[in-house]
Amino acid sequence: MMINGKVEGNADTAVSSFGKIEEAKAGQLAFLANPKYEEYLYSTEASIIIINETQELRQPVSATLIKVADAYTAFATLLDKYNQIKTQQLTGIQQPAYIDATAKVGEQVFIGAFAYIGENVIVADGAKIFPGVFLGANVTVGKNSIIHPGVKIYHECIVGSNVIIHAGVVIGSDGFGFAPQADGSFKKIPQIGNVIIEDNVEIGANTTIDRSTIGSTLIKAGAKLDNLVQIAHNVEVGNNTAIAALVGVSGSTKIGNNVIIGGQAGLAGHIQIADGTKINGKSGVSKSIKTPNTSITGTPAIDYLTSMRSQAMVRNLPALEQRVKDLEQILKKLMEKSETKD
Repeated sequence: MMINGKVEGNADTAVSSFGKIEEAKAGQLAFLANPKYEEYLYSTEASIIIINETQELRQPVSATLIKVADAYTAFATLLDKYNQIKTQQLTGIQQPAYIDATAKVGEQVFIGAFAYIGENVIVADGAKIFPGVFLGANVTVGKNSIIHPGVKIYHECIVGSNVIIHAGVVIGSDGFGFAPQADGSFKKIPQIGNVIIEDNVEIGANTTIDRSTIGSTLIKAGAKLDNLVQIAHNVEVGNNTAIAALVGVSGSTKIGNNVIIGGQAGLAGHIQIADGTKINGKSGVSKSIKTPNTSITGTPAIDYLTSMRSQAMVRNLPALEQRVKDLEQILKKLMEKSETKD
């Protein structure tokens, strides 16, 4: 019922854990989405297998099958439910933990040992604060959000509901703002804004998101940030945008909705990235992308197809050089023959 599937085989089969289809044992649930692994469908020991409803069977299968529209998504749904069950079991306050008298802690909340909950912090119902987390003054953590060990959230920052923040993340550290002085030194510009993380966002381990100079650095609902991502001050990341590891986004850049940014890409400051843009890994984006659903690559980044053609031309340069040399030899011989006749 959870994954809207159709059962084929023994409907009373029970499982207690998950397994990869090529390694699964009896009592485990596996799935098949990639055709490269089809051979294991007929040899696996898994008790239940989720498969696409379009999958054609070439021979009998001993496991109970659950046929769904999208096996990968269905399996992810079950894994998510499994994680929810595990985290829901965590409740209460471990000791030692510091919770300021002005803080408000909701129901079914878990606060791990050595967590610090500062003045006027709000931890909503069902939130899980793991050991070693720091929540500065006036921080809000929404319902059912999970803050993993060692996360530091500076003062005034807001985290929405159903957010997952992985270990080592720092939210709300000062933006990189310094005014050059006549003597060559730099004067720090106070960063008095905050960071707002909307609902259903996931942030990978050791990612850093700087607070704004004024206003808010904003990560909109549904965005997914990988490990080791740097988001500078006053940046906006749009709804359902995905950013892979080691990406750096400079200050005041506005990234649209449903954008995909590959690993190690770098974005200059004060530019805009249109909805649906796809930025290839290691690209350097120095100018605004104004046309939606554009694919770009390279440094500096240009249109994807143009870049691919350019790369193909570069690869062909040695052969082109040889052709030029061959033509030069032919022309030289023709000229020598012509001089001989004269």
